Amino acid sequence: MVRMGLTAEKVTVVGAEVADDVGLHRVTMAQVARRLGVQDASLYAHVRSLEDLRGRIALLAADEKTLLIAEATAGLAGKDALVAFANAWREYAHKFPGRYAATQAPGRIDPELAAKAAGPRRAVALTYGMLRGYGLAEPDLTDAARLLRSTFHGFVALEASGGFAHARTPQASWIRSLDALHILLRHWPAPRDGGFA
Repeated sequence: MVRMGLTAEKVTVVGAEVADDVGLHRVTMAQVARRLGVQDASLYAHVRSLEDLRGRIALLAADEKTLLIAEATAGLAGKDALVAFANAWREYAHKFPGRYAATQAPGRIDPELAAKAAGPRRAVALTYGMLRGYGLAEPDLTDAARLLRSTFHGFVALEASGGFAHARTPQASWIRSLDALHILLRHWPAPRDGGFA
């Protein structure tokens, strides 16, 4: 029998909370069921498997993260937009580590759910919109977006794992990294003849 009030959305939110508490890859259906006060079997009326739950967490997190970034960057352009974008990204990663991890390694997501999810599409639109403020067009938009993602994710992942043990604070390095990214984006290199495709 399905417990009254239990939905796929509620299971996903509780799964996300568990992921933030223990780490995405340590989430089990039993932990989620226990937190909801139901038997493990009750969850399978709403999510197909642990992999399905992780995919749902990834989509939830993509929605949340892009909303935070959209609010932070509204009405901004150039360096102001870049800094607000980056700070919102980092803030989300710090506040919701399990959900953030799901956005970086979403695994297999149900195609039907993915088709309905606005978060991933909005993330691309926000990123490309901010980069167009630097006068970039394809294929440079994609290259610059990959650079930003690599930089932001690399920084927050190293920060979370204690990888910055130097006396200089991570915050000081973060600020300087954003200064450097701004300069790089303003002076994006022209394509090389005969470069790799």
